[in-house]
Amino acid sequence: MAYSRLKARVRDAIITLLIVALVATILILPFYNPSMAVYMTIIAVGMSLALQKYLASFVGHFVIRGSGIFAIGDRIRIGTIKGDVKHIGLFHIILDEVGDDDKMGGELTGKIISVPNLLVLDQSVQNYSRDFSVDDEMITCGYIFDEIRIPLRPKSDVQKAVVILEELLWAENAAFIKEASARFDRGLPNFLHDIEKGPKVTIHFDKERVWIKGRVITPIRAKNELRTRIGLGFINRIKGDSGIEIN
Repeated sequence: MAYSRLKARVRDAIITLLIVALVATILILPFYNPSMAVYMTIIAVGMSLALQKYLASFVGHFVIRGSGIFAIGDRIRIGTIKGDVKHIGLFHIILDEVGDDDKMGGELTGKIISVPNLLVLDQSVQNYSRDFSVDDEMITCGYIFDEIRIPLRPKSDVQKAVVILEELLWAENAAFIKEASARFDRGLPNFLHDIEKGPKVTIHFDKERVWIKGRVITPIRAKNELRTRIGLGFINRIKGDSGIEIN
């Protein structure tokens, strides 16, 4: 693994040097041979038009590395593409695709996606693995907010259901806040301060059901496991209670 990374870095360094040498040749040659100035200008314009996307991706590589917008291992979304960063190359980013719907949300799909670096320059990038610290410095976090949604029949005891969900969320949040507090010695990330006050449960209505929705802190890669655990906990708590029915 270490040899493969070293090999990739050497390859990227060689390609970078070749590109720099080519650009330098085009810029410097006319000073030594003025008669070549017109030809070099035509060649430079032609190459910039033909290779503009590759050049933009090449620049994008250094923007990514220099800005620290994301790193290998981060879970990100670029436009409509979501995945875990596997490799940052000179021209492409390699992602392990992550599902983004109710069935595959948060789970790896098994597909590998190659994304041009130039997309970072003109599309929004969401990084699910980081949050601004108290010093406004981007840090790796590993936790995100998630929403637990439970549909109830309209005749259910909604108030009692809300209390049960709040208790389950309190139990889960307490463990994660304790773990996060031990990890961040300079203060909790911004979003964790919101959850310290307690879980937020809201109620929404549609024509057929009443939804109770709770926000919870979850490790990025354990989101579905946490949803399942809270869902099973809720079902066990209301078992035999005719006053609360899941729709």
